[in-house]
Amino acid sequence: MTTRLYSHPIFLEHLTPSGHPERPDRLRAVARILEEEPFLALDRVEAPMGDEATLLYAHPESFVEMIRDAVPEDGLRAIDGDTTVSPKSWQAALTAVGAANAAVDDVFAGKADNVFVAARPPGHHAEKTTAMGFCLFNTAAIAARHAQKKHGVERVAIVDWDVHHGNGTQDIFWDDPSVLFCSTHQMPLFPGTGAKTEVGAGNIVNAPLSPRTGSDLFRDAFRSRVLPALDNFKPDLVIISAGFDAHHRDPLAEINLTEEDFDWATGQIMDRAATHANHRVVSLLEGGYDLQGLAFSVAAHVKRLMKG
Repeated sequence: MTTRLYSHPIFLEHLTPSGHPERPDRLRAVARILEEEPFLALDRVEAPMGDEATLLYAHPESFVEMIRDAVPEDGLRAIDGDTTVSPKSWQAALTAVGAANAAVDDVFAGKADNVFVAARPPGHHAEKTTAMGFCLFNTAAIAARHAQKKHGVERVAIVDWDVHHGNGTQDIFWDDPSVLFCSTHQMPLFPGTGAKTEVGAGNIVNAPLSPRTGSDLFRDAFRSRVLPALDNFKPDLVIISAGFDAHHRDPLAEINLTEEDFDWATGQIMDRAATHANHRVVSLLEGGYDLQGLAFSVAAHVKRLMKG
């Protein structure tokens, strides 16, 4: 398998307040572990700046302008109690979108079998008209729309295993049966959405997990809800909202997964992508706030992408 890695120094320049869990050190930890010997074969590419017009695939122009206007010339500015922008946040968020869209182009052009995008800020909490949960723009949703608009893709599946429910992705695709959204997440927990009864147009599959759940129940949720949904939907592309904050070391939740669980889940998704989508998988970094847990989990995930 050819696995491409997108990253860029601009992602370190999206700044947050001291003590904030979504901090530049997250990407430094990821970069360090991906420099180790098992990852020498990664195809490393600098992430391109995104086309601002693609932000409108998921968000109205008024919202995009609001985010642009909120970015300060210096210092930090709060969007809400959790979400902050700094002078380089616009460039960082737009480059994250550019990397995700380029990753989609790569898997359709045959330049890579799969792609991991190591970017920040994350995106899956960003609703159509609301930035929240550390997220400005919904990168996964924009990438899914990019696949449909540029490559004529009929069916895109987004699998979100971040420990927090991807409310933004659900909001954007709530009534769109051309996009399947599957999410495993802790419940109750921020943002308070993600019940099994939230089904959209039949394209939303939520698999909430109780606090202190471990590997067995996570894997059972995958086997009983996520994987059958993928097989029934038969996607042309699978996008992973790859948050690693369900790791047992993470300070923001109470799900007790290990890096082996992320390896397993990656393999299960790749099997479905091989069957239905000509191996096409694009993985986008979302959460993960314990640096060791994040690094080890990303390493397991990327090793599995590389192995096939």
